[in-house]
Amino acid sequence: MKFSIHAIREYINIRLYDHKDKVIHGLRISSILISLIAFLALIYYHGVQVSAIERIWIARIIRLSLGFYVFKYFVRIFYDFHPKRFIKSTWLEGLLILLIVLNAFSRYAFNYFIISSFGEWLGFKSLDDFLLIFIQVYLLFIVALETGKASQVLPKFNIGPPKLLTFSFLVLIAVGTGLLMLPEMNTSGQINSFQTALFTSISASCVTGLSTVDVASFYSSKGHLVIMLLIQLGGLNIIAFASVFVLFTKNGFGIKHTSLLQQNFNIETLDQTEAMFRKIFSFSLIIEAIGAVLLFFSWGDMEFSHFGQRLFYSVFHSISAFNNAGFSLFSEGLATPLLQMPSLQLIIALLIVFGSLGFPVLGDLLSISTLKERYQKPWVHLKVQTKIALYSTVSLILIGAVLFFLIERDGVLCEENYLMQFSHSFFQSITARTAGFNTVDFSLLSTSTLLLMILLMFIGANPGSTGGGIKTTTFALVLLSAYSTIRGKERLEVFKSTIPFDLLNKAVSIFLFSLSLIFLGSFLLSLTDSQIPLDQLVFEQVSAFCTTGLSTGITADLSLGGQTIIMFSMFIGRIGTLTLAFALSNRRESNDYKYPKTNVMVG
Repeated sequence: MKFSIHAIREYINIRLYDHKDKVIHGLRISSILISLIAFLALIYYHGVQVSAIERIWIARIIRLSLGFYVFKYFVRIFYDFHPKRFIKSTWLEGLLILLIVLNAFSRYAFNYFIISSFGEWLGFKSLDDFLLIFIQVYLLFIVALETGKASQVLPKFNIGPPKLLTFSFLVLIAVGTGLLMLPEMNTSGQINSFQTALFTSISASCVTGLSTVDVASFYSSKGHLVIMLLIQLGGLNIIAFASVFVLFTKNGFGIKHTSLLQQNFNIETLDQTEAMFRKIFSFSLIIEAIGAVLLFFSWGDMEFSHFGQRLFYSVFHSISAFNNAGFSLFSEGLATPLLQMPSLQLIIALLIVFGSLGFPVLGDLLSISTLKERYQKPWVHLKVQTKIALYSTVSLILIGAVLFFLIERDGVLCEENYLMQFSHSFFQSITARTAGFNTVDFSLLSTSTLLLMILLMFIGANPGSTGGGIKTTTFALVLLSAYSTIRGKERLEVFKSTIPFDLLNKAVSIFLFSLSLIFLGSFLLSLTDSQIPLDQLVFEQVSAFCTTGLSTGITADLSLGGQTIIMFSMFIGRIGTLTLAFALSNRRESNDYKYPKTNVMVG
């Protein structure tokens, strides 16, 4: 029997082989078009007020889309030479398809809705609404799988990491702007202005946190959901997020795709890329999930309209804190909740720190395989980058907190007790490095404190993190270079390791590149908004370029030209240093010749 089935299968495969590629290619193209249509239908449904007839047509489009995905999956099984292996390698997609088939069968055969029954078991009052939401989320997940498959084609275009990274953020910002302009995304029910939507989209995608409107009251719950998704996609970056779904496909990462991710996340070798990428994504989700759970039980006596709102606020602020975005769903920001609940302040601070450490550092610290290896081999130590990141982070937090306390103890902190003064100082030292949350009014800070905050924002987080700034390792290498030069040392050494000079040259380039753009932005702001004090303009520019999101409250008061400068600063600050780092990593010029040495006076 097995032989006969095998023989029949082989006979069918031989007959189908000639047109297999054409059918699969046609299904792939059709899948992209149908995914786009389904996605646009969902956007229309949630973006504007739809009539009863439009609601029926959108429901039909969703059902037809799901039916097509079922048909496509079974056709791919039919054409595959090893169906069992194919099903095993696409288990997640197969599970989703199976759920669609079972729900459709139970509906038409027994008039029984599996999904609705599941919603009733969970306690949802409106089963129709639950069914609609479930199907839409389900459809979006399948569309995301199709997007992941399509992302495998990107490396074939031979686009370098700098251009591809820039293009991905431009697409994300454009989509976010279009969504935030829709009437249902704000509380007024009117079409949002292009300028406001663009500013918010750039700020969220570049995980900054600056805004020209009160995000909490201006945008609706749908708008808040879009902002949260932009933060998540922008923090991990959209290339990496699309690549997550490649892991669930049959083929996994190709060599070019692997090389792209390796350069994007600064992974040492190609063979470590897929495993490291899995860790990066899992670390992000796990930390954000833990943060959301802790926040859920830490809101204290704060009133929420229902369970879902409390849950959404917890998830939103966990994602915003871990990605160092600084967005909040409270009109006064997190200042009041953080002041009332010290535990909440601690959770937000830890999420900020974990997000700013960087994925390579988190992998070196928290990876089970790494911890196991260090336990079995005591001579295996933390990587040099991890040591620099940890020492820099702890030093900057302590120095910033102490200086903030000493400067502001007779200022904005004068009315607080010593415990709250220390608490404020540590939190502001942590958040100033890229997070954007605050527990004090920054418009009341002294000029000395603003200069301190500018320095912390300029240094920023660690490389490979969700934070901005020139990065701690860049600042550390520049300082070490100056220290080595003063001591007359010919080599740059740290933790019994020698830093190559080409790495130092990259650090100096990023340092000067960032400093020049901050100066240029501040100069232009002084021309467009000369009525605002210079120290506040410089603070706003550094906050934008370093994707921090702290403000003295002048963002909405800036002119159209000033807001445009801030938008460019946020985008360049998120993209520019990364792009420059990629360009320096890939740029190689011939060094076969050597000019004679000469001396130039310096200093």
